[in-house]
Amino acid sequence: MIFAQGDSSDSVFYIHRGKVKLTVVAASGKEATIGIRKEGDFFGEGCLAAQPLRMCTATAMTDCKVMRIDKKSTMEVIHRQHSFSEMFVAYLLTRNIRYEEDLVDQLFNSSEKRLARILLLLANFGKDRKSEVAIPKISQETLAQMVGTTRSRVNFFMNRFRKLGFVRYNGELEVHPSLLNVVLHD
Repeated sequence: MIFAQGDSSDSVFYIHRGKVKLTVVAASGKEATIGIRKEGDFFGEGCLAAQPLRMCTATAMTDCKVMRIDKKSTMEVIHRQHSFSEMFVAYLLTRNIRYEEDLVDQLFNSSEKRLARILLLLANFGKDRKSEVAIPKISQETLAQMVGTTRSRVNFFMNRFRKLGFVRYNGELEVHPSLLNVVLHD
């Protein structure tokens, strides 16, 4: 665990290597995975907007190398280094767009399409970066939390995707680019 929901929010984190899962737990005990961050991503930036407590829990999914930058140092770098400031703002805007896309996906698409989209995003399909194809170990429960459905529905769809050749299990979850057809098909 890197930090827990409710901890003091006093720093920003940058991932040099690895993947980090962000989860929230409601007062009722229901848990949801709200994001997975990868190499080159920031998280915990709520402190910069005067968020006093962490709104989620950050947990390493793989071996990670994470840099912690206290709030004061982050603010100094933002004000003094324009290239960093521009890069950081662009990163935050990209994340904001992703949140909007996630909301639209949740409101208008079936759980099967949402699962396909999540798998493609985890494998970096459609990004300038090289697609990973193999996704680090991720449980069906975590996928269900991200999709907003049950683990049994995720299991059903994953078996369907496997039979259709869209995904393969070989110690890791491998995503084939043809899974994009599920997202694009009405």
